[in-house]
Amino acid sequence: MAGSGSGTPCASCKLLRRRCTSECVFAPYFPAEEAQRFAMVHRVFGASNVSKMLLDVPPPQRPDAVSSLVYEANARMRDPVYGCVAAISFLQQQVSQLQMQLALANAETAALQLQLQQQHQDQDEHHQQQCILENAAAHHQLMLQEAFLKKESMWT
Repeated sequence: MAGSGSGTPCASCKLLRRRCTSECVFAPYFPAEEAQRFAMVHRVFGASNVSKMLLDVPPPQRPDAVSSLVYEANARMRDPVYGCVAAISFLQQQVSQLQMQLALANAETAALQLQLQQQHQDQDEHHQQQCILENAAAHHQLMLQEAFLKKESMWT
């Protein structure tokens, strides 16, 4: 009977009212407890088409194929025209918006770093000018002291 070995037919055979055999392609992927899942896939794609698709896919990839069919069927039930393309488009728009926000944030970061570098340069230049002025003042003070000492030595 069903792939689970419980003796109950799989969701497909139950819905289609047929005997579930050990060769049933649906049994491993649509257990009896998940009847709603198969009903949705059947309503969108048809049992015959799903059976053909599963048989065309290598057995190791079938669980992923079933997952994709269920996802697409669910999306088609919500949006019969666009299906999962609507979700993909929405996500692509979000990615695009986030990329734009990231670019703006990177540009702002670069501008702030440039501004910070300029401030550091301005501080360094101001410090250098201050040192030059202090050195000039100290030099001037020394010259005045020397001149005063020379004058004083001339009187003595």
